[in-house]
Amino acid sequence: MTDAAVPAGSPDSGAAPARGPRLLALDATRAAAIVGMIAVNVGPRTGDGPAAFLYHLPLGRASLLFMLLAGIGMSLLTRSARRPGGSLPWPTILWRAALLLAAGLALQPLPHDVSVILPTYGLLFMACLPLLKAPTRIVAAVTGILFAAGPVAWIALQVATGETYDFTAPSITDGAADILHGIVLSGPYPAIIWAAPFLAGLLLGRADLGNRALQKRLAWWGAATAAGGYLLYRALVALLGQPGDAMGFDHLVSGVNHSQMPLWILSGTGSAVFVLGAFLLCEAFVAEWLGALVSAGQLSLTIYVGHLVWLAALVRPEPHYLYEGIFITIAMSLAALVFADIWTSRFKIGPLERLLHWPARKTSRR
Repeated sequence: MTDAAVPAGSPDSGAAPARGPRLLALDATRAAAIVGMIAVNVGPRTGDGPAAFLYHLPLGRASLLFMLLAGIGMSLLTRSARRPGGSLPWPTILWRAALLLAAGLALQPLPHDVSVILPTYGLLFMACLPLLKAPTRIVAAVTGILFAAGPVAWIALQVATGETYDFTAPSITDGAADILHGIVLSGPYPAIIWAAPFLAGLLLGRADLGNRALQKRLAWWGAATAAGGYLLYRALVALLGQPGDAMGFDHLVSGVNHSQMPLWILSGTGSAVFVLGAFLLCEAFVAEWLGALVSAGQLSLTIYVGHLVWLAALVRPEPHYLYEGIFITIAMSLAALVFADIWTSRFKIGPLERLLHWPARKTSRR
């Protein structure tokens, strides 16, 4: 989610806009994540052949890219706070966290048949506050621990309680305890798992993403991690067999999309890093030719919410067939690109992105 030259639906939109192709590449990457999430959310998840393979490729990857970019945006927003004497813009962060949490919970009951990711965003925005000024080595250590221990703890809690989490997304109609349980543990984006890719983005946001050598390493190592995680999953399943139906520690070998297991998180985050590196490497091309994609990245919160409303009002219960899903995805994506390009040619901030700016603007008037 992003802002004129800075991520707006993501955490970076309250800072003063920074200029340059590096941030334009981040915006384009964010738009690619949105298009991938549209494809996943439109569905259906059926069909065979090359078209089906490409159409289903974002499943389990686009949302991780979105989360990685959220971490990068938060890091960019708070970069001045890490300088000597700097202070965190915590009122802005808390406002955005509360807004995304409330908006996500309110959007969930709509008949769009989508698990809304925004509540997990909101919780992670609040939870990361103690780490925003921490030394990089501390953030890296916490990230590594969560990558390894998050899935283990997630399974252990289910084994200990005898409860199997059903991935039901929390809604505004649920009680407070159920909402917290859904966001942290039992929902489709459990924060105990998804904090790891978010913090990985927080680390990347501290790096010099304009450095050409780093961009190449991101692309190469991202691709290697994506392939390596998947191949290790296939090898372990071939050696040890598929995990059983009951939730247990044998599921740790799984690399199935949205399994919440380490190999899927590792592979999916690797693919996200690869996409980020590829866009950064092509920053000149992005700036010259992909203006509509950049604009869509700058309106990512508006587009994300808009596609949920569109699905609920105009699409469901379709599509039932692959070609319908591809057509609807293309139509929605093109409409989003055209709308974003027209809007950003006239306004600096997206319609919903303006809400994220409210605390900073109110403070500036004092």
